[in-house]
Amino acid sequence: MISKKKWAGLSIAGILAAACTASTAYAVPDQPEAWEKCSGIAKKGMNDCGSIDKSHTCSGKAPVDNDPNEWVYVPKGTCDKIAGGKVYAVKPAKGFEEAAKK
Repeated sequence: MISKKKWAGLSIAGILAAACTASTAYAVPDQPEAWEKCSGIAKKGMNDCGSIDKSHTCSGKAPVDNDPNEWVYVPKGTCDKIAGGKVYAVKPAKGFEEAAKK
């Protein structure tokens, strides 16, 4: 027969094991091997760099939300999953440039 003290210890161990398993499911993914310039999803003033139509050359200048000429970098494979997103270009992530040349 298991004592109340031992039963409580087993219960706590089970809860901790379940919590560790659950937190692993929401872990941060690995660093992407490439980034996409995803146009049409930037919020007003939140673009990453100059516009596609060359109306400006700076980040933070998007005039409106979801302007098709404004873009932000997202991990490769993400842009197509976002409503209104369109891949404009793909760039290798830092450290993967040499691997991409091989």
